[in-house]
Amino acid sequence: MTKLKVSQLNKLKDPGSRGFTLDLVEGGQEAFVVKKNDKLYAYLNSCPHTGAPLDWVPHQFLNLEGNLIQCAVHGALFEIDTGLCVYGPCVNRRLEPLKLEIKNGKLACTTRHSE
Repeated sequence: MTKLKVSQLNKLKDPGSRGFTLDLVEGGQEAFVVKKNDKLYAYLNSCPHTGAPLDWVPHQFLNLEGNLIQCAVHGALFEIDTGLCVYGPCVNRRLEPLKLEIKNGKLACTTRHSE
């Protein structure tokens, strides 16, 4: 489980995104959180098409309009609240979601399949 300080998330624009590293596996796993309409969503930073990271620039996971998650490698677009791919080579596949909790002023994230 990796924890981000809630203060870091409070500074996120809405919509906005921030990458971080999960320490659930040896060497860590890259992930990101998106804030939209005061709600938080988190996913592993891995495109279901190629497994490549979604961001070319750190912490930038959203398209220009800020309404979809975008893969920087091939332009696939994903719904923020579901992780469903709605455009690109991985249509109808999903990003791997993370479970979010706030504990002691920090955001705790775990992969859904690790429960």
